[in-house]
Amino acid sequence: MAEAARRTGCRSVAYTYNDPVIFLEYATDVAAACHAAGIANVAVTAGYVKEGAREDFFRRMDAVNLDLKAFTEDFYRKLCTASLESVKETAVYLVKERGAWVELTTLLIPGENDGPAELEALTQWVQEALGPDVPLHFTAFHPDYKMMDKPRTPPETLLRAHRIGRQAGLNHVYTGNIHHEPTGSTYCSGCGTKVIGRDWHMLTAWKLGQGGHCTECGTPIAGRFEPKPGTWGRQRKTVRLADFARQWQAAQSQQQ
Repeated sequence: MAEAARRTGCRSVAYTYNDPVIFLEYATDVAAACHAAGIANVAVTAGYVKEGAREDFFRRMDAVNLDLKAFTEDFYRKLCTASLESVKETAVYLVKERGAWVELTTLLIPGENDGPAELEALTQWVQEALGPDVPLHFTAFHPDYKMMDKPRTPPETLLRAHRIGRQAGLNHVYTGNIHHEPTGSTYCSGCGTKVIGRDWHMLTAWKLGQGGHCTECGTPIAGRFEPKPGTWGRQRKTVRLADFARQWQAAQSQQQ
């Protein structure tokens, strides 16, 4: 995995689908190999993991996208067979103790977790417990698998959630799974300039200086940024791990 990432020019490897805590031992082995090759590690997880395993897994992760699936214990118990409090503990650990770059994602499901009161409580907790610069993504649900009885999330629901997050004092609230550049972009918390414009996977604007500050007023923007924008967008590239395994094994034989 690390050799494949290095040879194909990947800057990071993401651990996702299914939740990487399920294959924790494998993920941590791959993460160690990636770090040795100068490759960063990104975890995409629901964050439902006990303290000992939590530390073992996240100590090699440079960034984490944490699914905050809802903000009631009832939702977590019925739909996730999990606990909201345990996920909140993981989020606080990552931001306050681990120091990893953390972003939160909440999939808004009509009639389940999209009520204004719940969203107000969620965004207020993020602001108070994690801080105003932790990004929060509200994404659109589509019916699938065991939840075919729910409709797609209307764009208006996402836009309302975005407004609630901004009113709670969060600097970086985003909508996802819809084309809406105004709520998919990053703005300077100092002067309001659009420093990174986004339409889905495409960049439409870039006003960040070296080190990640606003070029208009100099305010630092929270995040991990490249020195200059790349030609990023929607891409798919086939990688056959078996090919890189043979190359890696040959290199190991030569070293011996």
